[in-house]
Amino acid sequence: MRIDGKLAVVTGAAVGIGRAIAQRLAAEGASVVVADIDADGARQTCASIGAASRFVEVDLRDDSAVADLMACQPQILVNNAGGGPSLRPCFPEASVERWSASLDLNLRAPMLTTQLALPGMQQAGGGAVVNVGSTAGLGFGLHVSPEYSAAKAALIRLTATLAPLSDSHGVRVNCVVPDWVGTERGIRERSEFPEDERGPALVPLDVLTDAVVRFVEDEALIGRVLLLDRDERPLFLN
Repeated sequence: MRIDGKLAVVTGAAVGIGRAIAQRLAAEGASVVVADIDADGARQTCASIGAASRFVEVDLRDDSAVADLMACQPQILVNNAGGGPSLRPCFPEASVERWSASLDLNLRAPMLTTQLALPGMQQAGGGAVVNVGSTAGLGFGLHVSPEYSAAKAALIRLTATLAPLSDSHGVRVNCVVPDWVGTERGIRERSEFPEDERGPALVPLDVLTDAVVRFVEDEALIGRVLLLDRDERPLFLN
């Protein structure tokens, strides 16, 4: 699938990973909808891209707002918005409203945006959805935010189960699962650890955006999950 000339929605595109993905898709010729609740950051993203972008302020936990966002009928959807580990307290100390909000943002929102994107993508002859997971959703180790890691694990599993959409709707759903990424925040947080606890270097942003572009363009990739580890080459998990 060619990116040039397509309309893309990137959620959580105000800063960091989302901004880098929006910029890369625009550089590949897409028109990009920068979707975020952070208006100032999103406008900065749009300013860095130029006329090929526009900003939509949206709280992805609001169903009606998500429906309004997806009314633009994109051919490319990147479900990047998420977060939660920096919020304290987490489950089980957190209130139901607090941990539910994390599940809504990290799992329910990408499910809803994908569902709403399907009719338009099918009508356009096909489309691509790329979910952005996290290594927090892998394995059996402890994590400071159980609700976040559980949501990311579910997002990875969801991706694989949606492979039949390629046949029924012409829509391919894939997932990139990065370890810590070299965003401004990632660099800052890594620097705060003692030197002997920092681990490998961060995943470069261009490695992540390369993976997103590959998932959009390569029509042979369906329901795949790609791990971007800091000390390994990109690895398909399925």
